[in-house]
Amino acid sequence: MTEQSTQRPPYRGDMVGSLLRPDRLKQARAARAAGRLDAAGLKAVEDEEIARIVAKQKEIGLQAVTDGEFRRAYWHFDFLEGLDGVEGYEAEHGIQFQNQATKAHSVRVVGKIGFSSHPMLEHFQFLQSVAGDHTAKLTIPSPSMLHFRGTGVEETYLDEDEFFHDLAQAYKQAIGAFYALGCRYLQLDDTAWAYLCSEEQREQMKARGWDPKRLEDRYAATINEAVADKPSDLTITMHICRGNFRSTWISSGGYEPVAETLFGRLRIDGFFLEYDSDRAGGFEPLRFVNRKDLRIVLGLVTSKFGELEAKDNLKRRIEEATRYVPLEQLCLSPQCGFASTEEGNLLTEEQQWDKLRLVVETAHEVWG
Repeated sequence: MTEQSTQRPPYRGDMVGSLLRPDRLKQARAARAAGRLDAAGLKAVEDEEIARIVAKQKEIGLQAVTDGEFRRAYWHFDFLEGLDGVEGYEAEHGIQFQNQATKAHSVRVVGKIGFSSHPMLEHFQFLQSVAGDHTAKLTIPSPSMLHFRGTGVEETYLDEDEFFHDLAQAYKQAIGAFYALGCRYLQLDDTAWAYLCSEEQREQMKARGWDPKRLEDRYAATINEAVADKPSDLTITMHICRGNFRSTWISSGGYEPVAETLFGRLRIDGFFLEYDSDRAGGFEPLRFVNRKDLRIVLGLVTSKFGELEAKDNLKRRIEEATRYVPLEQLCLSPQCGFASTEEGNLLTEEQQWDKLRLVVETAHEVWG
């Protein structure tokens, strides 16, 4: 057995990031949108609710705490819109999930990509101020997501190489800016890699004129360029998601098609991997984990539904994973956040906390 507490993240019992928005926050955001509440009023509510859920995360025993992404409507668009050369817009349709779609919103590239000022710098400062002696964890979309979900790239950039270079440099500057504010735990959220694991989604990429293998290489190179100068005391992980909206999903398929690239080429410190359903496949792709310093966080606890997993089953699956990765390199978390968009998944806040408590308790029993 090894220690539950690790000297640096990811931690044995960890979480992905987003949390269910409380009714008070939802009402305040609706009032702001309708003009009944000013920006200062909304910020006050956000601050109070973030402080409350940070305290709850500490109480449960999590070592890393997040702001629940309470200031965002989406896990990705809010950050991307803050980059230079990117704007949000109301699209013709939303992102299609199983039997339902998100609100019709997207982002487009309208100028040279860059990073100057960004509202999430202030957001992180507040999280840092209430985190205390716990680690303040920041979650942002991976660089891949601007290309994968955005529009206007080809119209704005005649040279694809220039686009990806500017994108990587913008992220490099963002990483440096958050680090300067004290960020030591950064997570890049990415759905593109899971889509590359799906035969159906790969066919859709080809229909868009994209070569999946070339896209895989492009995204890997861009991410590596973005993190190339990261300080040694900054942990950067990646969460790979198959879609998470109102407890639904988009893609299926195990990690095999991209495992060698993910675990062998990406110069990051750990992966949060979805393993809560058969759609994720088995642990066999983990055989490509050859770095002793690479952490694999097993997302065995679902954030989509409230029914609590059996602790013995979680322990059994962790043991199965040790056939491919040593126990000391493994960690445990939910498979995704609880509210990748502000609507949230179909479970109660109490069930959400029970899930996170289960993660912490199981990690303590497995790693001591």
